[in-house]
Amino acid sequence: MSDQHIQSAFDRDLEYIQAKIMKMGGLVEDAIRHGAESVISRDEDLARQVRQGDACIDAITDKVNEDAARVIALRAPTAVDLRIILSVIKISTNLERIGDYAKNIAKRTTVLAKIYPVEENTRSLRRMASEVQYMLNDALDAYIKRDSKLAENVIERDQEVDQMYNGIFREYLTFMMEDPRSITPYMHLHFVAKNIERMGDHVTSIAEQVVYLVTGEKPDDGRPKADKTSLESATLRK
Repeated sequence: MSDQHIQSAFDRDLEYIQAKIMKMGGLVEDAIRHGAESVISRDEDLARQVRQGDACIDAITDKVNEDAARVIALRAPTAVDLRIILSVIKISTNLERIGDYAKNIAKRTTVLAKIYPVEENTRSLRRMASEVQYMLNDALDAYIKRDSKLAENVIERDQEVDQMYNGIFREYLTFMMEDPRSITPYMHLHFVAKNIERMGDHVTSIAEQVVYLVTGEKPDDGRPKADKTSLESATLRK
């Protein structure tokens, strides 16, 4: 078999795998949006759809990993091609984790629907979830276009998500101090906010994979994190 034929077969396999990645990305974007909306509106039916949809995301992840392993075994990819395949595996893993966080958020909807209602400013949560969703869309767009500049922009925007989370955390803490009855619901809402912040971290990891794929260099591991509430969160849980 000629080298050109082998490369063509690899390109077809990669295109097939990338189509799955993009489908998975669309499902995860929907999960982010619907998971957050189910909490904000206390929509248990929507939350159930998010939880059930996670199984499809997991199934695609498994198929992507199987296909990637098959390509490595059968096509004997070059160093550059191998880097593409390994990046695909890491991207699918990050997408799967984001889907898990969306499912976790949806689980809180059932709890919140049955406990003491609070007057929560939903704009903050909705804005934070929307930003993570847009970051994911841009990260996947950067992957398809091999656009390292766009990927670097996504990485920088993660600090904005961290800052949103910090503001939400302090807002909820103030509400809990003012009304002890609100402690339980705001603890659940804080869990939602923290899960959205972690989604942002996984989106950032996808963008970092794009930078590595395009440039062959890993982004600076020392990128600053704007989440300053870790110690506060641990104290609050005690």
